[in-house]
Amino acid sequence: MGSTFGHLFRITTFGESHGGGVGVVIDGCPPQIELSVDEIQYELDRRRPGQSKIATPRKETDTCEILSGVFQGKTLGTPIAILVRNQDTRPQDYSEMATTYRPSHADATYDAKYGFRNWQGGGRSSARETIGRVAAGAIAKKILKQVANVEIVAYVTRIHTLESAPINPLAVTVEQIESNILRSPDPAFVEAAIAAIEAARDRGDSLGGVLECVARNVPKGLGEPVFDKLEADLAKAVMSLPATKGFEIGSGFEGTRMTGSEHNDEFYTDDTGTLRTVTNRSGGIQGGISNGEPIIIRAAFKPTATIRKEQRTVTADGTATTLAAKGRHDPCVLPRAVPMVEAMVALVLCDHLLRDRAQCHTL
Repeated sequence: MGSTFGHLFRITTFGESHGGGVGVVIDGCPPQIELSVDEIQYELDRRRPGQSKIATPRKETDTCEILSGVFQGKTLGTPIAILVRNQDTRPQDYSEMATTYRPSHADATYDAKYGFRNWQGGGRSSARETIGRVAAGAIAKKILKQVANVEIVAYVTRIHTLESAPINPLAVTVEQIESNILRSPDPAFVEAAIAAIEAARDRGDSLGGVLECVARNVPKGLGEPVFDKLEADLAKAVMSLPATKGFEIGSGFEGTRMTGSEHNDEFYTDDTGTLRTVTNRSGGIQGGISNGEPIIIRAAFKPTATIRKEQRTVTADGTATTLAAKGRHDPCVLPRAVPMVEAMVALVLCDHLLRDRAQCHTL
């Protein structure tokens, strides 16, 4: 099912939304990295349901258990298994969806591919699968910070038609992001966006949006041309998240409005003798390889597919019907998507850091 991601730093997620639990097995983590349950739990708490009035009301503590690969507070270099047990399950809320397809959800496509699916909360297609990614991302973040002082921060910049004021990706901090439930550093935008999300929820509807993510202090030389270009792996990582519909890096689609002379990042040497670029329209990657500038990406998330508003659909046997979905769902996924995107970016950068060291720094 494509549940494994990465090369040297390799993860496999498992579990269904309303099964016994979800989790991840991480293979390739270097030994002797200091690691505590609390560090992983911090990231899971940022992702968990029920954390605010604009998140799904499902009540899960998402308490993680490290089953293997860590001893006396340090990684062993062996596979790390992390489990989060499901607690607040209500499979009965989804009984109608056993035979009725939710518009724009994975129900119909899973049936078309496998002929059988777990309809309780969407099974593997549920965003609850991302618990394993976020847990593994916490470890990747720790390695990146310890080895290269890499910082990864994501934040919401658009909800529906509302946009934040310009945000400086070089200055934004985790403290600013975590100071509000929307996870955006623009207070005026936060207030308006929260009101819009609440209004959509009250109508039984949902909203989408855009978030931006910056990775600072990324070493030069990460990326494996031709097919494993760094931006290609980042795109795959982010686009593998539920509800994603768009990916940009650097200037993105706006770069098409420029000429080559306007878009090119000219070089200069700074006071330390380091090669830099005057601008960063490349988003920190050139030729598929990191150039030492901040990596800046954006991801578009569609409105949550499962909504209470009645819509036309069909049953598994093709009978026309309508569906007003039950269950507990986010009226907007963006606030909880912030730690998910950070995790996927961290997984890619950690994997490429290890690959670069193995290939280019062994002699």
